[in-house]
Amino acid sequence: MHTPHGHEPTQDGRQDTTRREFLHDVGSMVGASVIAAPFAACFPAPAAIGSADRLSRIGVQLYTVRQAMQQSVEGTLEQVAGIGYKEVEFAGFFGRSALQIRALLDANGLTAPSSHSADLNSIRTRLPAILEDAATVGHRYVICASLPRSEQTTDGFKRVAAEFNKAGEEAAKAGITFGYHNHDFEFRSVDGTIGYDILLTECDPRLVTMQMDLFWTAKGGRDPLAYFAKYPGRFTSVHVKDMDGSGAMVDVGAGQMPFAKYFAQSAQAGIKHYFVEHDNPGDAMNSIGASYRYLAALEF
Repeated sequence: MHTPHGHEPTQDGRQDTTRREFLHDVGSMVGASVIAAPFAACFPAPAAIGSADRLSRIGVQLYTVRQAMQQSVEGTLEQVAGIGYKEVEFAGFFGRSALQIRALLDANGLTAPSSHSADLNSIRTRLPAILEDAATVGHRYVICASLPRSEQTTDGFKRVAAEFNKAGEEAAKAGITFGYHNHDFEFRSVDGTIGYDILLTECDPRLVTMQMDLFWTAKGGRDPLAYFAKYPGRFTSVHVKDMDGSGAMVDVGAGQMPFAKYFAQSAQAGIKHYFVEHDNPGDAMNSIGASYRYLAALEF
């Protein structure tokens, strides 16, 4: 590695100039009147050049366009791909088989790394069938989307975590990771603790991943960054939706959520997939289009 004060041979045997020699040469070219401050302004530090990151793949949770999916799964996936999305997350197949869904994805250049295909009841009653379909479609993650109110107690969260661990064991045998998606109720105080913290503590990180919904976490009064720092590597995907000053859900980029700060900690959090979502958009296609354009340009 080149050191600041020494010479290092290049591939053809020549010596690289030192930083001092380089500055002298440049000073000669631009004239002795150029002083250090403007010179430095013309040549930013290497760390400042090309340091910003952008999302390489942007996904969308198809629940956002569920009405369009009811009318035409085929047409909706074609429109989603046309916007620029590369990944989708399903919330039901709308009468299509796993094989049909896989063919539609392939035809539109899409992948579906994740699916909200498992509520607590289906985990208990038909997990093998869910995992079989997931393998056919190409899901790498099967996500439980929520919990019934009856389980939102200290004992309930612990009981559910034990079930998640078992589901995670079964999923792992099929090469799939089981996970959980939060809302805001998990962040309420339950007997002096927080339900989400119970899940994170009781779930085996080797078997259960967390899909953090950034909006609902903030709505629950919690900071996603604090969870990324406390539980590094536990959040392999996020739901990306925005909040305005009144607390209402809006298109991504139209609110106040600090996505650049969140995404800058993706490595710490473990985030691999980013799914746009809006629970009740006015115009679903316009919504996911605006959200895509914002995220495609976002630097962090």
